[in-house]
Amino acid sequence: MLDNFTLPSFVQVIEFLGTFAFAISGIRLASGKEFDWFGAYVVGVATAVGGGTLRDIMLGTTPFWMTDSIYLLCSALALICVILFSKFLIRLDHTFFIFDAIGLALFTVVGIQKTLDFDFPLWVAIIMGTITGAAGGVIRDVFINEIPLIFRKEIYAMACAIGGIVYGIALSLDLNIIVVHLMCGVSVFLTRILAVKYHICLPTLKNHENN
Repeated sequence: MLDNFTLPSFVQVIEFLGTFAFAISGIRLASGKEFDWFGAYVVGVATAVGGGTLRDIMLGTTPFWMTDSIYLLCSALALICVILFSKFLIRLDHTFFIFDAIGLALFTVVGIQKTLDFDFPLWVAIIMGTITGAAGGVIRDVFINEIPLIFRKEIYAMACAIGGIVYGIALSLDLNIIVVHLMCGVSVFLTRILAVKYHICLPTLKNHENN
């Protein structure tokens, strides 16, 4: 029964790591805005579970964090790490970017796999993987009063979609599912990294009202 659905242990590990990475990215940005510890924790939790919550609601199942407290504990651990190693993390200029890219990649994999396990077609899984990966970042950016990354020129949600396409190709080749997950996650991560490094972005709509 889908109501008793449990993720495979390998996917659970991915989800835990993604939760930690996304929570770190959210808490790191909240610290830059000088939020208090509780406020930073709220931002971290929202970043970590926001996309997965929206996905689960659309799939018609209980949001994942409501059935296992480990995700809230992962976010608390992320807060402790930021508090203890704040000076070190601040010195790393790309801390937020790296952890955000890792979370984006891992949660895309989880979102795709969980959707497929609910017997939806691949195209729906790619959309759900993108929501799982990107929606938490939208909530984070709203909380800290920033324009969400997916509304800027940067390649962000598109990286999730590319990862979903790679997932589908790898799956069609009948590769081991762990290899499929790794290929998907790495493709999302590399797409995000390379897009930022080489300033690759999508075209913007031009306002010609004043022309």
